[in-house]
Amino acid sequence: MPSIDAALTHAAAAASILAAGELPAEPARRLAVLTCMDARLDVPRMLGLSPGDAHILRNAGGIVTDDVLRSLVLSQWELGTREIMVIQHTRCGVLNLDEDRVKARVEAEMGTRPSFALGGFTDLEASVRASLRRLGESPLLAPGRSARGFVYDVATGRLSEVRDR
Repeated sequence: MPSIDAALTHAAAAASILAAGELPAEPARRLAVLTCMDARLDVPRMLGLSPGDAHILRNAGGIVTDDVLRSLVLSQWELGTREIMVIQHTRCGVLNLDEDRVKARVEAEMGTRPSFALGGFTDLEASVRASLRRLGESPLLAPGRSARGFVYDVATGRLSEVRDR
């Protein structure tokens, strides 16, 4: 069975168990988590989250992009979140990514070169710090917010906080 069809079958079976209709839209923990789209990261299990606890934002690399800022503006100003966790991880696909190679491959196959940055980085902790810096410099996020950054080790399952130097 194709993956989407299998997911739909599971969703139909789980609908009565997972229905979130009675939960408020505002996350109970007032928490937003930004992390990578990597399928190895089970964020709710990792952080002990239940449905309704937090907003979980995912993208390649778990980096702060314009779209992440857009989502966080709505998360904070409309839905009351105040704390942000940035979680990147070891063995990430965008760590040491050769953006030019990927863009050239897309262009060779599709005839169009991506015009946007793919977000590759070479230093995991520096990337977490850069995302935290971008959050801290944003004039759009709510006052009184806090943001902390972490690295998840996919081999051990441990989270390590990234401190400012």
